[in-house]
Amino acid sequence: MTDMTGRFFWYELMTSDPKAAEAFYKTVVGWTAAPFDGGNAMAYIVVSGSEGAMGGIMTIPPEAAGGGLKPCWLGYIGAADVDADAAAAANAGGSIHNPPADIPDIGRFAVLADPQGAVYNLLKGSSPEEAPSSSGGALGHVSWNELHTTDWEGAFAYYSGLYGWTKEHALDMGPMGTYQIWNRPDGVTAGGMMNDPNFPRPAWVFYFQVGNIDEAQERITANGGTVVFGPSEVPGGGWIINAMDPQGAMFALVGSRG
Repeated sequence: MTDMTGRFFWYELMTSDPKAAEAFYKTVVGWTAAPFDGGNAMAYIVVSGSEGAMGGIMTIPPEAAGGGLKPCWLGYIGAADVDADAAAAANAGGSIHNPPADIPDIGRFAVLADPQGAVYNLLKGSSPEEAPSSSGGALGHVSWNELHTTDWEGAFAYYSGLYGWTKEHALDMGPMGTYQIWNRPDGVTAGGMMNDPNFPRPAWVFYFQVGNIDEAQERITANGGTVVFGPSEVPGGGWIINAMDPQGAMFALVGSRG
């Protein structure tokens, strides 16, 4: 069984129009989708890439919408003990937005924010079955987890202390500063973090793997989305796009040219 402790392994879109979002991402990213019957009053759509389920789509809960939450993607980090990890996060300078609670037939979760304000979730599944995961570069799955923040050094200290992340190499982006690449606890490179004064607030951005990046760009704009950056080449030969879906959630794509 794969140990998901300290790893992003599930991604969730909270949105104002789940059915419209489902249609958009199925076309743009190539997901398949199916309703999840978990016995909850709120509908949940499970989305899958080429190697199986990787996330879900749901309506923003009324209490969250009332608090000002806008459509957004959130990532779940695996926890060995959600209650203990939430308490440790608070002691490390994070904040608890939603205290640990059970999701029937799924597991126990909590909604947290790091010291700079980027929101993420913790989850420990209730089933002994293996949690969903994929190989690097699988179509429709997240290939990169990127933190846009106000203090990447402070953020790295927080995540490394809590979840065992380690530093990989750093990139000098000139006037934009340092881009720090990080590894998850098993040593696999999983993302990067940087200071970004142009971002509206600290947040995680997740890169979905697609094939041809130019064709993906056309699908975004043809289906009501907006490209805000790219296509831009990144080290290693890939090409990225940062975009907004029709409901206003930020997402990113990584693909190839030629």
